[in-house]
Amino acid sequence: MPEGPSLYILKELVTDFVGQDIVRADANVRAIDPARLIGQHILAIRTWGKHLLIEMPELVLRVHFLLFGTWRINERREGKTPRLSIETARGDELNLYACAIREIDRIEYEAYDFSADVMSESWDPKKARKKLRARPDMLACDALLDQDIFSGVGNIIKNEVLFRIRVHPLSTVGALPAPKLRLLVEEARQYSFDFLEWKRQYVLKQHWLAHAKRICPRCDIPFHKANLGRSNRRSFYCERCQKRYT
Repeated sequence: MPEGPSLYILKELVTDFVGQDIVRADANVRAIDPARLIGQHILAIRTWGKHLLIEMPELVLRVHFLLFGTWRINERREGKTPRLSIETARGDELNLYACAIREIDRIEYEAYDFSADVMSESWDPKKARKKLRARPDMLACDALLDQDIFSGVGNIIKNEVLFRIRVHPLSTVGALPAPKLRLLVEEARQYSFDFLEWKRQYVLKQHWLAHAKRICPRCDIPFHKANLGRSNRRSFYCERCQKRYT
């Protein structure tokens, strides 16, 4: 699944699309009418977590990349039909695959809380801590995947952050000491930007310490692997150095 940093890179790659007019649009999805896009001026392209938001005068497109969403710029995937393909007046082409696309209204667009996006300049750690304290029974593994609190954090970041701060994924948020709760919030953002830099350099996997690993690099014992929490996502953790707070 693309995580927030990957979408941040996409936003950087499509910067030149902003300010251009759409001259061609093809869609393999019923939720939108591609004919409505032709002639539209792209006012802005923003990301919120795993959502790409394309703002135009008459509509806003929301693209959710789900589990296997991908994109191509000025090229296409061989043998694959894009869910959406748009071309601008200058000849730039954006092709989106295996994603959910729909039109949203201005009210829904303006309701996006960018202070919850860990990659955003508007990120508000105080608000994140307040949301966490309001849900003391939530498991740490679920908290980091809650997009209303940590928009953009995915399973890789979750596993790596919990390993970094030595917190067991089945710890409850309310049981975390205040310094540990603060650290969880800080590292969710810090690791996201580390992820971004490693992704740009094509060395992301080389820096994984816990995700998809078999042996704890601190304790030299096998990691536990299990689908945990309400999210039921894969967790990789060490029973020795990651403390369970309950």
